Amino acid sequence: MSDTLIVRVALDHPLASLYDYRWVDETAPKLGQLVGVPFGRRSTVGLIFEIAGRSDVADARLRDVELACSATPPLSAAWCELIAFAASYYQRALGEVAMPALPAPLREPSRWARLFAREQRYRLTAAGRTALPDSLPARAAALRRLAEGLGPAEGLGAQEARALHPKAIAAIESWREAGWAETLGNGEDESSGTDFVRPPPLTAEVAPNESAFTVSSSASDELLPDGLVSSDVIEAGRTFASISAATTPPPQTSPAIPPATSDQVAALVEIDAAAGFQPFLLYGVTGSGKTEVYLRALARLLERRPDAQALVLVPEINLTPQFERTFRARFADMPADAIVSLHSGLAEGERTRNWLAAHTGRARILLGTRLAVLASLPKLALIVVDEEHDPAYKQQEGLRYSARDLAIWRAKQLDIPIVLGSATPSLESWQQAEQGRYRRLTLATRAVADAVLPAIRLIDQDAEKRRGVASVEGMSGTLIAALRARLERGEQSLVFVNRRGYAPVLSCDACGWLAGCPRCSAYTVLHKIDRTLRCHHCGWESRIPRACPECGNLDLAPLGRGTQRVEEALAGAVPGARVLRIDADSTRRKGSAEALFDNVHAGDIDILIGTQMIAKGHDFQRVTLVGVLNADAALFSHDFRAGERLFAQLMQVSGRAGRAGLPGEVMIQTRYAGHPLYEALTRHDYPGFARAALTERREARLPPFAFQALLRADGRTLEAALTFLDQAAALLEGLPGADQVTRYDAVPLTIVKVMNVHRAQLLLESGSRAALQATLRAWHPLLRELKGVLRWSVEVDPLDI
Repeated sequence: MSDTLIVRVALDHPLASLYDYRWVDETAPKLGQLVGVPFGRRSTVGLIFEIAGRSDVADARLRDVELACSATPPLSAAWCELIAFAASYYQRALGEVAMPALPAPLREPSRWARLFAREQRYRLTAAGRTALPDSLPARAAALRRLAEGLGPAEGLGAQEARALHPKAIAAIESWREAGWAETLGNGEDESSGTDFVRPPPLTAEVAPNESAFTVSSSASDELLPDGLVSSDVIEAGRTFASISAATTPPPQTSPAIPPATSDQVAALVEIDAAAGFQPFLLYGVTGSGKTEVYLRALARLLERRPDAQALVLVPEINLTPQFERTFRARFADMPADAIVSLHSGLAEGERTRNWLAAHTGRARILLGTRLAVLASLPKLALIVVDEEHDPAYKQQEGLRYSARDLAIWRAKQLDIPIVLGSATPSLESWQQAEQGRYRRLTLATRAVADAVLPAIRLIDQDAEKRRGVASVEGMSGTLIAALRARLERGEQSLVFVNRRGYAPVLSCDACGWLAGCPRCSAYTVLHKIDRTLRCHHCGWESRIPRACPECGNLDLAPLGRGTQRVEEALAGAVPGARVLRIDADSTRRKGSAEALFDNVHAGDIDILIGTQMIAKGHDFQRVTLVGVLNADAALFSHDFRAGERLFAQLMQVSGRAGRAGLPGEVMIQTRYAGHPLYEALTRHDYPGFARAALTERREARLPPFAFQALLRADGRTLEAALTFLDQAAALLEGLPGADQVTRYDAVPLTIVKVMNVHRAQLLLESGSRAALQATLRAWHPLLRELKGVLRWSVEVDPLDI
């Protein structure tokens, strides 16, 4: 086998990290290259992680690589290091991390031909350049941008055209029929799927026995070994060509750019001066202009290095449209595909195009949710994590990773700065700043002139009840009066209710029956608009019963209040108000959330009701009043992070008021007005809250002063799940590092049954991250030998316990 090359390939399979295959192609294999290989009775896609001259697998058992993807650059060694670290730290196989991080079409060899087919390009004819400007309506701004883009001789590709107008191809076809547009060159029809775009060869060849990486024995804070081979970014034809430094115009200063505050200038000086890895914690009160700091930092980076790339993470999909609009407006002179977004709400084709634009270096700024942290960005030079405290950065299925933590590791790996922004930083990040590991940058005042933080007022519901103040469906008379006053002044109000649906449960007054889900140990939520009872855990639905199924009583009543019930109540309590509800039910269709938020920004709404979707990131210029309902539920939760989350949530939603200079006010209904959390909130005193919370965590030896891992088991019965966990706990005896790890008793989850599956958990805790990782590494193979449950998973650094 001396003349045979062996490629070691990562597959999306949990039982082994790498699989050996014989390389039979005439071209040399490349680390990070995608290949089609046989696996069992099917063919699948893998990723080359190592190249060797021999294999320990018997020659008769070795199988050949069937297909190699040479139409796009291989994944870089740095990206492979990132995947290797994530796999090691979060206890997964390499392929389980690498393959899901790629767009779906790249994971299917049958789609490669069409994916990399030559792109059709379009431009205006001489007649079109003369006639089109006068024929387009004045308000058709998107069509005018499309026509301008088609004017130059090089024209536009289909992707570039769609970035300017969603129905660009249909418009261009109509212009072609009129003789105003034409196609360029001999572009192949994408539907034929026959013409690959072939890249030039790599500038450096890989030695046959060279390995892409080695994983550190301790998946802790240390970087993987340096000195690894990194492939240069290469062109993949015109479709995915990189933007060169010579052709990328630097961002232009616009008169619309607001003047920087002194705090913003000081923060930018620090960020600009960073030479290498430096984590910055940008702690800024709501409305202080953290986004402006991001924009200016990116502009300065691209002025220094026009070919550099930046990654900007946001916690929620519904925040990406406004971020993208803001970034495109600021960097209007950059090509349309120099700024792309990446999140699960995109159509598959758009998501793939954007990923490839980042992978080939054409995209300069990538905006995305947590999945974007694993995107291929070969010239990444700056990372921004907005709202870094948000739990949405933690993946709760499959690879249970923290995008924020991986972003920090990636910045350290690449020796680049990272900016973590928040008005309410996570206690983990705050502690890092207190210890000097992160550099804290503070924006203490709001960026808009005359804009001050809103006054926060606690409405003591018990006191109001004693005074005889009337309420409307749980809303204080004081809050209702304030809403009416804002309506009279032409100002907007926001009512925050962190529970969707009409009511949390339907009950019978006669026998006490509560509407439960037959598949889960949870109650069904009443959705009055579509007359259904719906389980928010498994999706089970039923019609609202006409009578109690237990006693036949016709008097069924809703208990509690959700967004739908509050919406209904406000329609009567504040006559004449235009009320809008934004939650997961009202924004199911693609683009619906963006359209609803546009109505709010346009001033077409008087009262906005919503869940956490409206609590963060949105710049509502006309909102002067925020009302908060049902906040007390989190004060006495069993989750030790509940207080931190509640403070962050209330501070974030409070920050929606008074952003444009008008005085803002926040009214929080509570029965515990003297609670320390509320007292700190009324003072806008996050540092004081963080100090007290960290003291409690330190005394209780909880994160960030300890490190945790959670083993979850799902069984057909609760007994089966608990038995599995007890057996797993017994396996810990004598494992490396186990003497430094505390294991707690196996217990059922709060919602024990979901979809007829019973769930339980086993918590591990240690003061040493290295000891916990060593234990998990030795424990994981032993867990695979245990039987008796439907599935199990290990989660490192869990947020929900």
